[in-house]
Parts: sequence; C-alpha cells; structure tokens
Amino acid sequence: MSESHHELAAGVHRTDLLMADGRTIRYYDTSDITRAAIDHRSPQLRPPIATLRLDPLTNEWTTVAAHRQSRVFLPPKELCPLCPTQPGLESEIADSSYTVVVFDNRSPSFADPGEGFALPTWAGLKTKVGEAAGKCEVICFTDHHETSFHQLSEEQIRVVLEALRDRTRELSQEKHIAHIASFENRGEEVGVTLSHPHGQIYAYPFLPPRTATMLKAAKKFYKETGKIALEEIIKREVKDKVRIVTENDHWIAYVPFAARYPFEIHVAPKRSVADLAELSDEQADAYPSIAKEVLQRLDGVFGIDMAYIAAWHQAPVRKGRDVMRLHWQITSVRRAPGKLKYLAGSESAFGAFIMDLAPEQSAQQLRDVRLPKSGKAGKMGKSGKTEKAAGIGRFSRAGRSGRS
Repeated sequence: MSESHHELAAGVHRTDLLMADGRTIRYYDTSDITRAAIDHRSPQLRPPIATLRLDPLTNEWTTVAAHRQSRVFLPPKELCPLCPTQPGLESEIADSSYTVVVFDNRSPSFADPGEGFALPTWAGLKTKVGEAAGKCEVICFTDHHETSFHQLSEEQIRVVLEALRDRTRELSQEKHIAHIASFENRGEEVGVTLSHPHGQIYAYPFLPPRTATMLKAAKKFYKETGKIALEEIIKREVKDKVRIVTENDHWIAYVPFAARYPFEIHVAPKRSVADLAELSDEQADAYPSIAKEVLQRLDGVFGIDMAYIAAWHQAPVRKGRDVMRLHWQITSVRRAPGKLKYLAGSESAFGAFIMDLAPEQSAQQLRDVRLPKSGKAGKMGKSGKTEKAAGIGRFSRAGRSGRS
C-alpha cells in the first residue's frame, strides 16, 4: 500500500492512500489519527481519456466524455458512494469515518494525458480532436450524509477550505493544467446526482469560456485605469452599501450590481489575492463564519433549502495573475417558492441574462433573514455589516480512530 503524509495550515494534515483501481484518495484531518484503511473492492478498468472538440463558431472547446452516461445517479442513502464504508456498503471511502476527503473522480471528464500533451492548433474545421487532459476530483465535506455545507461547524468548513487551498497549490504544478475551478452543486434543480454534501475540483487544459471572458475584461480594465477590477467593484459596494449582505474583518459578501440570477451573492477577501493558494492563514480562518452566514441567509429567504451553485473564481494558473482576483460566486435559480428562473431563449441561446428582481431588492431580502440565535454569524444592521464576527475555535473531530 502506497501512502504519504503532508502537514498543512490550521493543524490539518493530509494522508494519501491508493484506491483499489489505482486512484488516489486524500484524507484531511486535524486530530492525531492513522489512516490505513484498505480498499477491498475488486479493481475496475478506468475509462479511456475523454476527447476535446473545437466549436469553430465560438472557438470554444467541448469535452466529449461518453463514459459518464453510466455514472451513479441519485442512489439511496444506504448505497451512497460518498459515505464511509460500513457493513453492507463498500464505498469510495474505505475508512469507517472521515473528516474531509478528496479523491480522483471515478468517471472523470478530464484525466492525465501522459507526456507531451498539447492543445491542438486551431485550424478551423480541420482542427484536430485532442485529449481532455486535466483532473477531476471529488471533495466530500463531511462523512455525515444528511446535512448541508452551512450546517457544518466553522472548524469543519476550515478543513474544507484548507483542502481546496492544498489542491489548488498542488494541481498548479502540472504543466498541462491551465485553470483550476472548485465548485459545489446543491439541489436536484441544478443537476446534482449525489445528495451527499460534496463539491468538485476541475483542472482544465484550457481556460473555460467564462474565465476567459473575465480575464479579457480584467485586462481591459487594468489597461484603461491602472487598477484591479474586483478591487474597484468592492470599493463601489462599500460606498453604495445597499447591496452588501454581510462582512467581517477579512471578507465581504454582496449582491453584484449586475446580478444575473434572482439570488446571486459574491464573497471576496478584502485584501485581494489571485487564487485560493494565496489566501493568508488569517483570511482562511475568517472565511467559515461568513460562508455559514451567507448560506443560512440564502436558505432563510423562503424558509426552504435553496438549490445553488457555489463556485470559486480565481486567476488561471499561468495567465492574468496580476489582474484577476479570487472570489466565491453563489447563484440560485430559485426566484420564489415553487418557481425557478429557467435559462430559456435569451440566456441559453444567446448568453444575455435578464433579471426580474433588482439586485438591491435581493440584497435586502437576504439581510432581512433572521438567523438562528445559536448561530455565530452575528446580528445584521441596516448596512448589512455584522455586529459580531465569529472566530475559529478548536477543531471538534479529535480522537476519532481510523479503520484498517
């Protein structure tokens, strides 16, 4: 059995083990725990690497990964592949418990291409089909199946963030990777296929279209003003006040001036950084409290579990690091109880978003949510600023023993 250990910030340590089919699983813990569980499942053949095809109408890459058609779809709890292994269930995680784990996706859209990879050269309709080089990883936020990200303790969320920082740092060393994107899909309305609290980490061999658009805008803004676009955006939000949802010493959450969705929240560090790996430990320690509060407010608007996509946008690995800045975008298609905003003709066909709710109204609805008294997010004032910010306490999962 191959294993390795890595010491990270916030008292987090990582243990790497091999899965039955040769994939890597990474355990992130804060207690002095030995991870040595063996994956006893029969090895299965890994799917072939997917392919890239260029759409000459847009010059955008499409990934064709036909093997993903057969992936697991909304299994019952007792068959969840993201729960720990238990009698009667041999899951992706061989141990009987875990804090946070990250493992290579069983049905990846992107995979290691081997040596000598290069994106095909543009040649119009004659552009060659390429290999979908990159990485797809699953990050499980907790071993508890029936919970949500905002219901985790601040200590647990801090471990999740440390895992994301670690993966960004390590994946950035791969020559064939151009951009790293971490995201969480929550709710069947946005296409979730596994209900266990988890996210995904995609490492692309190209810049995704939205990232490329943001980079182009950031470069243009800097060329014309000599300033960083996101930094100036935050200054405007602080000045206007009306779209701020909450903030603490290191982070600010706001509804963007030109929001595209009924409920869209951006969360950014007040001292800007290029990517997750560049966050200071102080910034990372201050993230869990604002993350919990923002998502509590989102659920509290209608008193229901809101479907959302929460995505970390950051600078590409090798381009635009002087102008692009890290921030967390949370978007929900829920516009009212029982009503969704469908991305129809204008949005889906042409990419032109139309909002039925003013961003200022959305921000006010989020600020008006009364948080649970037991929460640490703090009472909201009229400006959207918290009167109290929670600190990071001791990690709560110490003493759990591993399964071997």
